[in-house]
Amino acid sequence: MKKKTLPSYISALIPGLLISVPALWLAFRNVPFDDLLSYLASIRYFWLLPSLCIICISFSFRALRWQIIVSSVHPLSFSGAFHPLMIAFMMNCILPGRAGELARPLILKHSHQVPVSAGLATVAVERVFDLLLLLVFLLTVLAHVDIAADLNIRFEGFELNRDTLGMIERGMRRLCIILIAGIILVTLQKSRKMIQGAVAAVPSAFFFISKKSREKLRDKIFLPIADITESFASGFTLLRSWKKTGACLVLSAVIWILTALSYYVFSLGCPGIALSFPEMAAVMILICFFIALPSVPGFWGIWEAGGVFAMALFAVPRQEAAGFTLANHAMQVFPVIFIGLLSAMYTGVRISQISKDKGPGKK
Repeated sequence: MKKKTLPSYISALIPGLLISVPALWLAFRNVPFDDLLSYLASIRYFWLLPSLCIICISFSFRALRWQIIVSSVHPLSFSGAFHPLMIAFMMNCILPGRAGELARPLILKHSHQVPVSAGLATVAVERVFDLLLLLVFLLTVLAHVDIAADLNIRFEGFELNRDTLGMIERGMRRLCIILIAGIILVTLQKSRKMIQGAVAAVPSAFFFISKKSREKLRDKIFLPIADITESFASGFTLLRSWKKTGACLVLSAVIWILTALSYYVFSLGCPGIALSFPEMAAVMILICFFIALPSVPGFWGIWEAGGVFAMALFAVPRQEAAGFTLANHAMQVFPVIFIGLLSAMYTGVRISQISKDKGPGKK
């Protein structure tokens, strides 16, 4: 491998910085700095470092889980999983619609020639693990936490109550069922062949055009779409291995326990917050389901609304709940953005080199 010189490294770094500065502006522009700085001034910062360490460890376990999932399709190193994952989470923090989820399969395509459809399938499998674990945790919270019928929280234009939580729970349950059913249909060879046959037969419905045009439509559009289901199904290969599936379930539980632990450790240094670990875990779970609602990039506003609502269940005063949730939100998001930007600059050199190698005239 050719050794990089300092000028070449700097020339590769500059484009990354040109992307990083606007990205940081997008992330910070929705932050209410006055409230954040006021509460941050009262926090005992001794607890910030261990909480940040726990967050980093949890993302390392996320990368390990995705590495196991992708390795069922294509061999992948830990760093090969870690950098795309951090880039995706960084993009989710600064772009709407969770656009970062496309980053991982695209990077896999450039770096390991894994079909984008197969890469998307691995991300879908990962999300199924997360949804299943969070749904189980949420049902446990609903079974053990009494939510008053008249509890109604208004925060930054959001209105949250027991009905809102029930709506989110039902929506997540339906989504889990749909995802699992879709995975089963695509993974089973018989049902997959039926889907492919149905897609390939679509052009015959265009009876009003010539036979030649229908054949061209089938060959150019619908047959390639049918073929995509094969590579998409390969992304679900992991589910055929009970050992790997079990490992991913265990890792998913560890990931969410560590995330809840980061909330709890940080709360130890926050005035007015005296929740136990199980109670803080319940707060985290409720926030996760509230941010499933449409929101701005980085979930600013809806995250805080969910935190105030969740902590009201445990009689935490509104002012302290809002201050803690805002500060904790910043602590959870900004390190991810920072690490993601570093990963983007690091992998950007490799992606651009691959693009050059595959340019016109290259063999």
